[in-house]
Amino acid sequence: MLPNATQAIALLDAINEGACLFAPEMPRQPLVLYGAGNMGRLARDHLRLVGLDFTMVVDRQADTLSADPAWQGIVLSKQEDVPASVKADSLLAVSIATSAYAPLEADLLADGWQNVVPFYDLAESFRDRHPLSNGWFAGPLGAISLAHTKDVLESWDDDVSRAHHLQFIAWRRLRQEWTFEPAPVANCVRFFIPEIVSILRKDEVFLDAGAHHGSVVDAFIKQTDGAFSQVFAIEPDADSRRHLERMVHTLPANIADRISISGAALDAAPRTRRFHSGLGYASQLAETGQDTIQTTTIDALKLAPSFIKLHLEGGEYDALRGAMQSIHQHRPIVAVTTYHNDDGLWKTPLFMMEHFENYRFRMRLHSWCGTGAVVYAIPQERVENR
Repeated sequence: MLPNATQAIALLDAINEGACLFAPEMPRQPLVLYGAGNMGRLARDHLRLVGLDFTMVVDRQADTLSADPAWQGIVLSKQEDVPASVKADSLLAVSIATSAYAPLEADLLADGWQNVVPFYDLAESFRDRHPLSNGWFAGPLGAISLAHTKDVLESWDDDVSRAHHLQFIAWRRLRQEWTFEPAPVANCVRFFIPEIVSILRKDEVFLDAGAHHGSVVDAFIKQTDGAFSQVFAIEPDADSRRHLERMVHTLPANIADRISISGAALDAAPRTRRFHSGLGYASQLAETGQDTIQTTTIDALKLAPSFIKLHLEGGEYDALRGAMQSIHQHRPIVAVTTYHNDDGLWKTPLFMMEHFENYRFRMRLHSWCGTGAVVYAIPQERVENR
């Protein structure tokens, strides 16, 4: 059932007192990937960049994918066609986060695979070379962090948020996949939960920070039926920005003319930092990067956003700190990803709860394995005036 605030705090104590039986997985050969969707492509590119080979990719759509140029030169196989010897000898890295991991792992083990791990646990072994940060493990919460996390649990606007927050913490802290039947992983379009869609206006000024190839810009256009004032799409990775520009150029002129694209790198304050480019949606401010760039803040951009979305691969907390003047002045809806580092356990949501006056706060998980976590901040007046 859904936990109320008191029950959620008791469950948090149980999570914090538990022992984690897992750790980042050291790679070994032979290595096989399971899943060739968006995450599978990310896993493929990640392994190539860190110099780790894999023998095959297992996917139910193997026959169709074999004709895809993106998978040329890679052995693709359906699950039923994999030899028993491969299942016994290989490390199988599951590159799927759109369905529950635990039952999938159980099915794979029952089918003969001997060693099954989430891909993100494997990626943690390469953080010194590649900043992909979706597989982090959270240690026991100290007294102060535990108290702050309880404050956040009490402050959510609904019990579904408490359930999703606990599910998120249980995976990060224990690698246990908790589920609450009345609070399934949200299958709506990420950043556009029903509570947001119901209050969208025809004059929205949408700031998409971490726009990547433009999928969220496209989703915003569809959710508003093209009735909006302006879109500011921010993407500091040059290759991703080129994809974004091409996408915008395919749109009708009356839509494209209202979309501006920027290469700004958002931060808490303007400064010089390293940027790790060329990683697709994993490109980010990171010490592993070879590029040196000058960051800026949302406040310095002098925009008037009515809806801010932040997906910055762990840079969300700093970007929020650099947006407080804009948020106080323009009171936008704010949607922030919180799963790239342990700021998401309590630091980022608590900052929002303490600094956003008269807002309602909700959390939703949009995928599994501790990923897809988004905190939504909704101005009270937008709810009352809809």
